[in-house]
Amino acid sequence: MKARIKWAEGRSFVGTSGTGHSIVLGTSHGEGGTPGPSPMELLLLGTAGCSAYDVVSILEKQRQRIEDVQVEVDADRAETDPKVFTRIHLHFIVKGRGVGEAQVEKAIALSVDKYCSASAMMAATAEVTHDFEVVDTE
Repeated sequence: MKARIKWAEGRSFVGTSGTGHSIVLGTSHGEGGTPGPSPMELLLLGTAGCSAYDVVSILEKQRQRIEDVQVEVDADRAETDPKVFTRIHLHFIVKGRGVGEAQVEKAIALSVDKYCSASAMMAATAEVTHDFEVVDTE
């Protein structure tokens, strides 16, 4: 896997993945605010995205009639450099028709504890927790 970061200006950078997708990164330091998510925000987005991908895949294999999956992330960082994440909480919101809570719980546990590489890496410095809610759209 490869990626590239190119300095644009100020505290703005353009990241390009090995598959050719690009994203603007920034920080709140300096003039003009943030041009894009900070690198640390991207880590949280990547963790949530990794797990959401797994959950959707697992629930589809279980033939659950999901219509929407969202993950809300809340995290804390250390006070001193390198200011790693110390706590990450993932709240899953799964919407669908007749979706089973037991299936959702199992899918999330499999993702966070076994399949999601991002949450496994984050668990090296942070307590990673999760919960969920199922919204029945029938």
